[in-house]
Amino acid sequence: MNRRHFLRGLGGCLVALPLLEGFRADGARAQGTTFPFALFMRQGNGVQQATSDGEPERFWPSFAPGPIDSERLAADSSRALSELAVHANNLSIVRGIRFNDPVNACKHSGGGNQVLTAAGASDDDCNSTLALGESLDNRITVQLGTPGDEPLTLFAGRKTGYLDEVLSYRGPRELRPAERDPFAVYQELFALSQLAPDEFSRLQLRRTSVNDLVREDMLSLLARRDLSLEDRARLDLHFTSIRDLETGISALTTDEQVANLQAAASHLDDDAFIESVVKLHCDVMTLAVASGAKRAATLQLGAGPDDTGYEIDGVRQPSFHQISHRADVAGAVDLHHKIDRKLLGLFKYLLDKLAAYQVPEGTLLDHGLAVFVSDVANKFHDYENIPYLVAGRAGGFLKTGLYVDAGGVTNNKILNTIGAAVGCTNTEGKPLDDFGDPSLEKGFITDLLAGA
Repeated sequence: MNRRHFLRGLGGCLVALPLLEGFRADGARAQGTTFPFALFMRQGNGVQQATSDGEPERFWPSFAPGPIDSERLAADSSRALSELAVHANNLSIVRGIRFNDPVNACKHSGGGNQVLTAAGASDDDCNSTLALGESLDNRITVQLGTPGDEPLTLFAGRKTGYLDEVLSYRGPRELRPAERDPFAVYQELFALSQLAPDEFSRLQLRRTSVNDLVREDMLSLLARRDLSLEDRARLDLHFTSIRDLETGISALTTDEQVANLQAAASHLDDDAFIESVVKLHCDVMTLAVASGAKRAATLQLGAGPDDTGYEIDGVRQPSFHQISHRADVAGAVDLHHKIDRKLLGLFKYLLDKLAAYQVPEGTLLDHGLAVFVSDVANKFHDYENIPYLVAGRAGGFLKTGLYVDAGGVTNNKILNTIGAAVGCTNTEGKPLDDFGDPSLEKGFITDLLAGA
């Protein structure tokens, strides 16, 4: 049964609502009444971790694997992961994950092929390789979504023409294109593309919110006597989040008098705006999963080799890709570490949004997952010790507050764990344990399982 509820407004505009207690049959609090989901944020150039040529360790915790809490992670201030200290109780840090296919080609291409598929790569030349299987966001959407749904596939930064999208696959060799423009995603999410051109123009000129288009339905909803105080608070947060997203999109325009929100698209190639675009994409993802509109989403930061010039210490830096290879960039090791902190700060922004969003039995982080991952490991762009950070309890399926060493297992096991946690199954109807290349050993990262 489709549990989604909508407000309908001008020209077919839709606002999908978060789960409300008042809409449940007999007020039931049964397991499975929320929308399980997984969100993936990917960076492309590895992290500044210890390497065989003596680079220092500044990413993984300085303490041994085991329980973590906010105080302990914050005190480990020389390590990039301290940026996530406030979310330590909802976080699992997983090291010791590797890709199976060594790929005799561009490491960026091969890493992107495998990071969410655990599949082999095609034998095409260099950067033309493609994954030979579907990605996990696709499996989650096919199994848990409505027939015909597609996962939300997002991209922040410049497309260079060299390994642009690398992340989301419908199936073998079927690489899914990604959307860069948060405004386009906003239009799709609220069905604004269905508005007649003159109606849409009036919407833009008045700086009207989607909330205004559904105001009549909104007032009727708020008048319902079966809404609890908690439901009213959830609706207030939901409508405020929509307005905040719209304000953020508008802020990307260079002239405050520009009424056309589409002007934001002019900044998508400007490195100075990438952090703003990432945050807007995070806002969109949060709204999409809060309302059940999407069960999975990916956000790719930069192209395969991310050439973004990030701002560090108030200075626009050279290409992150150059920094990651230590290619004639002064202080590249320190810069890479600081970029790690910046990108983890953006992941923290997503976690902040998910943790603030209340649903009937907790927050979105209690019921779903957000994952941060890189498709290469370090400055050599190796496939050993790929970082996977998993935040969220998935309805109690997973333990959190952990630092885990998986011992060098292939990444299908972390993908199985994530997929099973949100409700995916294998062909026998049991929790998903066979995702990826069929030659790989089945199973999970058992240290993460609440029942283990």
